[in-house]
Amino acid sequence: MSTSKPRHPILQVTDLTARYGKVTAVSGANIAVTRGSIVTVIGGNGAGKSTLLNSIMGALPSTGSCSGSVQYLGSEIGSWQVERRVSDGISLVPERRELFGSMSVEDNLLLGGFRLYRAGKHGWKATMDEVYDLFPRLRERRQQQAGTLSGGERQMLAVGRALMAQPQLLMLDEPSLGLAPRIVREIFQIIARLRSTGVAILLVEQNARAALQVADYGYVLETGEVVLEGKAKELAGNPRVIESYLGLGNAQKVAEQI
Repeated sequence: MSTSKPRHPILQVTDLTARYGKVTAVSGANIAVTRGSIVTVIGGNGAGKSTLLNSIMGALPSTGSCSGSVQYLGSEIGSWQVERRVSDGISLVPERRELFGSMSVEDNLLLGGFRLYRAGKHGWKATMDEVYDLFPRLRERRQQQAGTLSGGERQMLAVGRALMAQPQLLMLDEPSLGLAPRIVREIFQIIARLRSTGVAILLVEQNARAALQVADYGYVLETGEVVLEGKAKELAGNPRVIESYLGLGNAQKVAEQI
């Protein structure tokens, strides 16, 4: 686990501000993510977490605008289109998952790797085997329509499809949303296992307890501003985080498991 703030980030966000018309959704955010680490951004509903990810992805709606600096692998990418960010190794699993419900599990995964296939890059078939190893349930349901999967299985498929693009930076928007506690634990166990692959993960979550258990470093976002940051274990013991997001009992459980 990281012992200090990341020094050589794969992603460096500096003074990022995002607006929808005259409404400021994110204000002056500074975030760093290093290779092979899990960094979480926790906060309540409406804190600006999804806007933060969409700004990094270049996927704000037409009513939105952003300023500040987003550097990926040392390059400023603020002017890049979404397609270029994806082709250079950034993947986002959105809150709504956005699967093709009438298509099979395997076809959804193939779409995730289509860019690599079209570019003639080798290894995308092996990536599918790796996804199936990570999510054995998807292998069992490979010919099943995505729309017939359970909520947890759809989340697994959404993450698997993103991994098919062989990202260097994987961004997850509320992966626990709408899932039963048992499935949430399973999803976060898988997220923790992804650390060993070397992919950098930026995890946005309302479920602070689950996020801080798997993360190396964390940020607390409130009304669009980063109000706290630090090692995950330190945040789990921070009185402000305990009061707002954990509750005393949950804080003790988190501290024991980190």
